Amino acid sequence: MLRLLFVSVLVAVLAGGAYYLFTPEGRQLIDRVTINWDRQENRGHFRAGRPLPGTPDLSRFSARMNEASVKPGMPVHIRIYKLESEIELWVQKNGRFERFATYPICMWSGRLGPKLKEGDRQAPEGFYTVTKDALNPNSVEHLSFNLGFPNAYDRGKGRTGSFLMVHGGCASIGCFAVTDGVVDELWAFITAALDNGQARIPVHAFPFRMTEKNLSLRSGDKWAPFWANLKTGHDLFARDRVPPKVSVCDGAYVFERGSAATVDSVVEENCPDRVAGDGQRERAGTTEARNTE
Repeated sequence: MLRLLFVSVLVAVLAGGAYYLFTPEGRQLIDRVTINWDRQENRGHFRAGRPLPGTPDLSRFSARMNEASVKPGMPVHIRIYKLESEIELWVQKNGRFERFATYPICMWSGRLGPKLKEGDRQAPEGFYTVTKDALNPNSVEHLSFNLGFPNAYDRGKGRTGSFLMVHGGCASIGCFAVTDGVVDELWAFITAALDNGQARIPVHAFPFRMTEKNLSLRSGDKWAPFWANLKTGHDLFARDRVPPKVSVCDGAYVFERGSAATVDSVVEENCPDRVAGDGQRERAGTTEARNTE
């Protein structure tokens, strides 16, 4: 009898635990465990002086550029994925952008979701641009460049914060730390592109790989409408291999198809007559605008 009771209780507990994992709170728990596991692994490699898992052979930088037929001075675009702790460098060739490298991020702070206020130690999500004024060759973290947070979207929602960077090392209080060797490669391309006439480098920061499955798994999250809005811009780039022109209209990001002339456009308040993914913009923008922050 006691054995049967024990088995019944155990089954109930396991069933309850399984159900919990399918709730928004359960999904957040899974994400936090995944993020913290990766952070511990990366910090362990960093402290031991070993390359982080997934790091390209940095000693073959010149050879890798030759193999990809790219060089510093070409227009570039950067994409960040927080959950996967990855940062991508894309280089323009023949009018379209090709991925040159995917680097691991050693450390970023906070959880999935946008940065809301100064001091929340949250890494941002959204569409940003890097200018020459954002470069800091004398950073205490080797080299750094400022993402330009808050942008027009963030300011419209009253979000605050400053000095949100991509930099070397492996420590963060709202930045993306990518180790010194990786930031050296990013720096070489970014500075050369800016010197060669690209006015701004588009940097797009996402919570995770923007697949339908990843969105569906987090459909009950507070930030799901915001992430759906981000996915519109993400998917336009995936389709065209050119960063879309990003604006802010009625409290949401809106997108136009990008071109060579718009790659370095600033993100500003503007409601264009024709936007890509307008239905998704309307749904995401009106819902996300109601979120209490």
